[in-house]
Amino acid sequence: MRTIERLGLVAVALVMLPAMAPVRAFALPDAKPCTRPEYRQFDFWVGDWNVTEKDAATSTAHVRVDRILGGCVLREHYEDDTGAVGESFSTYDVGRRVWHQTWVTNRGRLLTIEGGEQEGGMRLAGSYYLENGDEVRVRGIWSPMGSNVRETAVTSSDAGKTWKPWFDLVFRPRKEATGSDGQEDDATAVARLDDAYQAAVKQNDAEQIDHILSDDFVLVTGSGKIVNKQAILEEARSRTTIYEHQEDSERTVRLLGDTALVTARLRVKGVRNGAPIDYSVWFTDVYRRTANGWRYVFGQASLPLPKQP
Repeated sequence: MRTIERLGLVAVALVMLPAMAPVRAFALPDAKPCTRPEYRQFDFWVGDWNVTEKDAATSTAHVRVDRILGGCVLREHYEDDTGAVGESFSTYDVGRRVWHQTWVTNRGRLLTIEGGEQEGGMRLAGSYYLENGDEVRVRGIWSPMGSNVRETAVTSSDAGKTWKPWFDLVFRPRKEATGSDGQEDDATAVARLDDAYQAAVKQNDAEQIDHILSDDFVLVTGSGKIVNKQAILEEARSRTTIYEHQEDSERTVRLLGDTALVTARLRVKGVRNGAPIDYSVWFTDVYRRTANGWRYVFGQASLPLPKQP
């Protein structure tokens, strides 16, 4: 075929594309799309939620899940006091008969998971990839619990040979965890940020630790050692400690204007530099209100507490 004829056919195709596109976009398989019962299997997750770790008393994030696009898609919007923001889009793929979810964040994370309804909940599995190209496999389960929803997840970094817990969250209706004006009070916000910090330390998440800690942060340990922010970030990045437990309890929050004092008992268990550790300490933390929200500025810990019989 001569060149001019090929160019003529290309031109005709390009002219036709705008006219064909609307037909393709609206050529739906059903007269009433997304009305099958499968599309309602994940509706128990729709709502405005405060989210907590399963055994924590205060929320760590705010999540809103809405039906969009005529009920064909669930959109999740996630945000917390550490500055992490994410959105997911979940839909039932009627052609393959599976649920699909795509999750993206302001930290550059992309996660795609698929699955379906099992035992009255939703089970989805998939992968995300680290900056070096390594694959991390993920399995997540959403389960209704009365008016609440529980979400658990495990991860594998060895192609599914072994799995470890990632998180265990409870979604509670937001109206049950806020004041009459729908806003969290300062004590709740600080407690939530403290939970987020302990979770970031447990996961060696240097990015979240960096966001929560003030640049002039100082920690004084029970032995009198002074640790600054940079040292804590370096420890997280080097993963010198792999945590099994890094949670606090018996916590109180006292407000003094734009300053908050947090006192709690912290349980630490794991492996540090190849050696097992397991101890508890009392600590007092100081949070300061800034133009960008509350920030952790000072901490002081006791010596390790005697083991309880």
